[in-house]
Amino acid sequence: MRGAFLCHGIVWNAAGPRLALARPDGSAAAMDVAEGTLLSFRVLEAGKFCLGSHRVQGPRTRRHVPCPLQAPAERGYQCINCLLNDDLRFLHDAHRSGAAPDGLRAYLAQPHWLYVATFASGTSKVGTASDVRKRLRLAEQGAVAARYVARADDGRIVRVLEDMVSQQTELTQAVRSATKLTGLQAPQSPAELDRINANHARTVRNLLSGAELEGFATVDQTWELPEPGRRVMGSDSRTAYPLELAAGGHGLMLEALLGSIALIRTREGSPTYLADLNGLKGRRIELGSYRSQLPPVQVSLF
Repeated sequence: MRGAFLCHGIVWNAAGPRLALARPDGSAAAMDVAEGTLLSFRVLEAGKFCLGSHRVQGPRTRRHVPCPLQAPAERGYQCINCLLNDDLRFLHDAHRSGAAPDGLRAYLAQPHWLYVATFASGTSKVGTASDVRKRLRLAEQGAVAARYVARADDGRIVRVLEDMVSQQTELTQAVRSATKLTGLQAPQSPAELDRINANHARTVRNLLSGAELEGFATVDQTWELPEPGRRVMGSDSRTAYPLELAAGGHGLMLEALLGSIALIRTREGSPTYLADLNGLKGRRIELGSYRSQLPPVQVSLF
């Protein structure tokens, strides 16, 4: 694949991870990022650009609307106009405000799951996933260990539970990409991460057992880390890719992916590095024949 694209970041589907892209006319494209893929590109210009908005049409369907101006991003990955026209902006507050477009109401009406996810450093969070993306959501998050702790009748109830847990325990609702990458540079063992996750999950289930709220049931289900993530965790590589992905040219040979963090080489037989491909989200890139020009390694005299 060659040409200019706006990068929408890493997404996971049943076939595995893909790099979501948009052509200059706004039409969707995608690139597989399976083992052995060569991701060769250069960043065309500085800054992040708007990724458009979404119209939610039901539990399984949503329509992406490209930004008509391809404007610079002002809030996250959107311009103000696209943000105000995005159905998803109501998602995380609909359980409090009651405000949501009809399509989003239909999406929220399906069963949802509450989970506890633990990352390589041992940092943990509480989160939610719709029934149709129950397992893929955790793969996209880059979790190493996770457990589902409740099944709710709908998305409103599950977010009430999520707020309750984050208010009454040490679990937050978000973990930064930089924290996930740093954690992989000095990870705890899989056994220890599973122990941490199990303890947090037990705490949450005990808390929920006393909740005066109908429409949910506690569960104890363990999520299994996909094989690409196990390869990243099992690698000896603990060094971050030394170049800034948001500028210049790069040639990355992909070996495995954990969330958006890739285990990569810059050429056959070279050392492996960890690179967070989330750094490309919102960037205008050109796919072609490019190579990474790594800085020289200084050898200590002592």
